[in-house]
Amino acid sequence: AEKVLGYDLLSLCLEGPRDALDRTQHCQPAVFVASLAAVEKLNHLQPEVSGRGGRAGVGRRRLGPARAAAEAPLGSVCPQVVERCVAAAGYSVGEFAALVFAGALDFAEALYAVKVRAEAMQKAAEAVPSGMLSVVGRREANYKFACLEARKHCESLGIENPVCTVSNYLFPDSRVIAGHLQALEFLQENARKYYFKRTKMLPVSGAFHTRLMEPAVEPLAEVLKSIEIQKPLFCVYSNVDGKKYMHSKHIQKLLVKQVVSPVLWEQTMHSVYERKQGTEFPYTYEVGPGNQLGAILKQCNLKAWKQYKHVDALEDEEAAET
Repeated sequence: AEKVLGYDLLSLCLEGPRDALDRTQHCQPAVFVASLAAVEKLNHLQPEVSGRGGRAGVGRRRLGPARAAAEAPLGSVCPQVVERCVAAAGYSVGEFAALVFAGALDFAEALYAVKVRAEAMQKAAEAVPSGMLSVVGRREANYKFACLEARKHCESLGIENPVCTVSNYLFPDSRVIAGHLQALEFLQENARKYYFKRTKMLPVSGAFHTRLMEPAVEPLAEVLKSIEIQKPLFCVYSNVDGKKYMHSKHIQKLLVKQVVSPVLWEQTMHSVYERKQGTEFPYTYEVGPGNQLGAILKQCNLKAWKQYKHVDALEDEEAAET
């Protein structure tokens, strides 16, 4: 990882500083590497993964220090897990890890693409004061109308062509709204009017998965043209439409589109776990730092969540140290 990135990712994850790790240009590669390190751990600890098949949810938006094992052997696909895995999905940058896990992307090439993506998104974020607002709404909440009024508020402040839109669909009644900071502040101040039960600004540096990220599209598109993409060994679901990737060109196209499109995670969960009544659910493994995807799965599909486990590359080591 250090050769590709040009800096010591493991040291940054273990020792910080936290401010540097939280920057998009470092956080995305860290999440990518930590997720695949957890896949390797799953491969060693869980070679007997159920014959019913398993599903891996790869990737996170946030990563704390001392949680990534950058020295783990990541260059190859894990045979024991892969041969029993029936599907994978990754949240945002985690989609790159899911595609490496499925044999569609080479680790080093994917890491370089993630590096380019992260640096371009960091630069785009710094160009406009923007952010992301996590919202839990009541059933009456109309997110599109709230965003429309927030954009009108921005226009009244003299902001041209303002952005305020749903950027992440998490689970029923939970969304992330991203855009200009003034729009997000307006929504927080008027939360009751729009039937928002809870709002919280996310500790991120920009409005990811909106058109404010358009400057990052071309750099990522160029690097994806230069790398070899294979057909996945099993189903990998796209954030853009919640459906399975079909072929290499499809992967290349949607990975670029994902940068400026909302993450349809709730819709993806419905696609992944759709089955006939009475059919057993497979084991689901969330690999990587944090268990937020498991919490989201519980809200989307309680029966599927009952077969869920979380695997973190350094979980056992951290427990032993404390």
